[in-house]
Amino acid sequence: MDSESQDGKRIPVASMVESIVGCKWSIHILQLCAEGHNRPGMVLRACPGLSAKVMNERWRKMIRFGIMRRTVFGIKPPVEVEYQLTSFGRRFLKILDEVRRLQEAVDVGGISETRQSPKKAKSSDRNTHPKKGRRPSASAAPKKS
Repeated sequence: MDSESQDGKRIPVASMVESIVGCKWSIHILQLCAEGHNRPGMVLRACPGLSAKVMNERWRKMIRFGIMRRTVFGIKPPVEVEYQLTSFGRRFLKILDEVRRLQEAVDVGGISETRQSPKKAKSSDRNTHPKKGRRPSASAAPKKS
């Protein structure tokens, strides 16, 4: 499944997930927007350590992916700007919610190890291979001449 960017180019969803999940600020910004923090000042106050530069870079990328929409109110400065999730963005957020739920399950031990240790062979099962570990029968023993 692909999404179209604003310039009409198709962007693979896997690339979007990698780009968004690979940045801690993108995930945080998306979550805040889903909770109603849709103004730049609100997001900056809610994210200590996030700079305006990085926030705007993240929003531009999410707009390009079609995850967010930017709305400008007013004609002359100071204008008001709001960012909102698109319908695609709300669907995209479900992927991140599932990743969060999976992490929570791992954290509380709700998911067992992914790699099981191989079971030890029983002593009775060790010599079951027909060519290895068995003695040849008397009829199959080579004859001495």
